Order: sequence, then C-alpha cells, then structure tokens
Amino acid sequence: MRTLVLWDIDHTLISIGELSDEIYGDVFCRVTRRPLETLADMTGRTDLAITADTLRLHGIEPTDELMQTFAETLAEAFSARQDDIKTRGRALPGARAALEALACRGDVIQSVLTGNMRPIAVCKLAVFGLDGLVDFEAGAYGLDDAERPPLVKLAQARAEDRYGETFDATTTVLVGDTPNDVLAGHEGGARVVAVATGASDASDLRAAGAELVLESLADTDAVVRAVLDVSGS
Repeated sequence: MRTLVLWDIDHTLISIGELSDEIYGDVFCRVTRRPLETLADMTGRTDLAITADTLRLHGIEPTDELMQTFAETLAEAFSARQDDIKTRGRALPGARAALEALACRGDVIQSVLTGNMRPIAVCKLAVFGLDGLVDFEAGAYGLDDAERPPLVKLAQARAEDRYGETFDATTTVLVGDTPNDVLAGHEGGARVVAVATGASDASDLRAAGAELVLESLADTDAVVRAVLDVSGS
C-alpha cells in the first residue's frame, strides 16, 4: 500500500513574493479594462475563488465566459513572467531535497493539491526545476473547484485511475502551510503535515488541527518521517 502525498505549492515549496499580486493586477486591467482596486484574499484559496471574488469586489459578475477569459489570460501572464519568477522567487529551504527523498521511495506517490490552476502550477515548479519530481496527472488544481476540500477527493480519484490503487484518509497526506490546507485535508479525507513557512505560525497550524507541524522543510529526514508517520506507513 502506497502513500499519496499532495503538496501545496505557494509558501510550502516555493515563494514568489508579491509577484502573484502584480500579475493578477495586470491581468485584471487587461481583461476588464479597469484598474485593480482590491484583490480578494489569496491565502490558501483557489484561483477560481480568488478571481470570482475579485470581480465581485469591483461590481463585475463573474460569468462563465469572463472567468474562462481571465483564467486563460492569467496562465499566459505567468508563463510570460518566468524570468521574473526565477529572479524574484525561490524554492524554499529543503523543498528540493524533500521532494527528491520521497520521489526515490517505492511506497510514495507525489503530486500537488494547489489553489493554482494547472498551467500555473506547472510553470512555477518548472521554473525552479521541481516539476519532474511530482506526477501532475494525479493532482488537483484551482480551476477544479472553488473550494479546496473537494480537491482532495478529486486527486485521490485521479491517482486511483493512474495507479490502480485506492487512496483514502489513511493513505493520503496533504502538506501545506495554511489553516485552509488543514481544513481541506480533514474535510476532504487526508492527514495533514503543516509547515510554518507561510503567514501562519506553528501554533496557528496546531490550533487548526494539523496532525504534525514542522517549522520548515529544511530537515529532510524529519520531513520524510513526518509524512510516513502521519500516514502510518
């Protein structure tokens, strides 16, 4: 029986600072022909929810057509800013080593569970050379649902289709940095290893109910132990 490890991306594996806000602002202006006045809260949320809420904050109805145009333009904008992502962003300490260590194990399958839409998720990890360490086909993304908890079941179903194995709360581990990640894991059917590498500190993540909390991914052995211990492997 293998463990499905679902990684959050932003502030868990990588950080690109304020660049996401800038790109959202540029895309909003291009798509709506209006300046961005207020960006919806992005912490631990999906691109679908962020975009819809941002449009509503400006009195704009997020129709299906507008949302599709916004998503396509946003993906193109991130792709066009790869040099900026590399220059202004970074893989967080220990991220590569942790991914590599788990990728070498026959009892682990790695993918992502992220608020990013898939093209942006691929773009961000590829910029830092991390894309080859996860199976994107087994993941779930920010256009799959507005809320994060349903993404867990979706990732489990995709992993089952690819690997012919059933994944449930005893064999799925979500690694993330926000209380929303913890909520997604528990409501969606996964155990959670939280890392205090984002805006939430360790006490916040413990209070949210994460099974294990790490200060960072810097200690590779500790990350591997945490993932395997929390899954009971």
